[in-house]
Amino acid sequence: MLKTLTAQDLFRLLDRVSRDYNLLVPRNLDDGTRGLVKWDGQQLDFCGDPLQRKPTSHFFPQTDLLVQLLKDGTASVPRKTPEPLALLGLCREDLQGIAFCDRFFSVPPADDIYLDKRRGALLIGLTGQAGPEGEFLPLAGQDCDIELIAEKPTWTAVAYSEPGAHLLEEFPDADPQGFERLWERSAEITVARQEKLAQAAQLLQRELVTDDFWEEIAARCIRCGGCNFVCPTCTCFCVQDRQGSHGTERSRIWDSCQLDAFMREAGGHNPLGTALLRTRRRIHHKLVDDPQRWGEPGCVLCGRCDRACPTGIGMYSVCDAIVSRFGERL
Repeated sequence: MLKTLTAQDLFRLLDRVSRDYNLLVPRNLDDGTRGLVKWDGQQLDFCGDPLQRKPTSHFFPQTDLLVQLLKDGTASVPRKTPEPLALLGLCREDLQGIAFCDRFFSVPPADDIYLDKRRGALLIGLTGQAGPEGEFLPLAGQDCDIELIAEKPTWTAVAYSEPGAHLLEEFPDADPQGFERLWERSAEITVARQEKLAQAAQLLQRELVTDDFWEEIAARCIRCGGCNFVCPTCTCFCVQDRQGSHGTERSRIWDSCQLDAFMREAGGHNPLGTALLRTRRRIHHKLVDDPQRWGEPGCVLCGRCDRACPTGIGMYSVCDAIVSRFGERL
């Protein structure tokens, strides 16, 4: 389903969504960042910098309560809120990250905690002239219920699911030829970043990257875990118990493979006991293990780790260094 929307139509659409969903929309925040906030019926910022908070955190939060063991011996399990979530403002890479986690958490034994939050949620992609200063963002074409493509002054809206089609049904049809031109423009956007990732993956898969390279990269790591904590496809967590006045709460919290205790065993042995091994694992997991298991890399090139890393060893920066150092070996 292909529709065209004016600015007035767009606000009508958001009002319709907000009746049945807890709608979060992009807004430029006071601290200079851009994030998703609850729709107030008036203010939102369609164009701007990428969202730094990973979209998967809405379904796999940093701290996720699993069960509360009360002092009277009973257990309380948190329930999903009755109002499903709707996220507006997700770019192609954000949607790819959510799709990756959907598949990961659905593999038996399925993670019902994640899936309970994800089930019924509405994903609204935001592409076209919606980047910083109206920069063109490539079309998503999938992984969402509705894709809003900014063209200024109008919008092209595409439905990819039954709920999305229902929400768009009242709006006028769009010109298919115009939509095809948007796809052509998306195809013209450079694929150099994807090529660099593929080259680095090939070098790793063929074991052409030497340990001295990883020693150099590991020496720059300050073990902050920021690369993992902002990555939309990182799914590692640990479990913690906290005692309070009412009983004990068991929660899962994000973990980072860059931290020393990530794989440390009860007996003290740590198969990832050095910074070199941990740093190599972070990149190797995304570019070698994930393609073997899923048929695609675990990196969607959202750029969050590169923006977050204070020492410049995010995924793309490391891939660039790998290709520069070892690319001639291909």
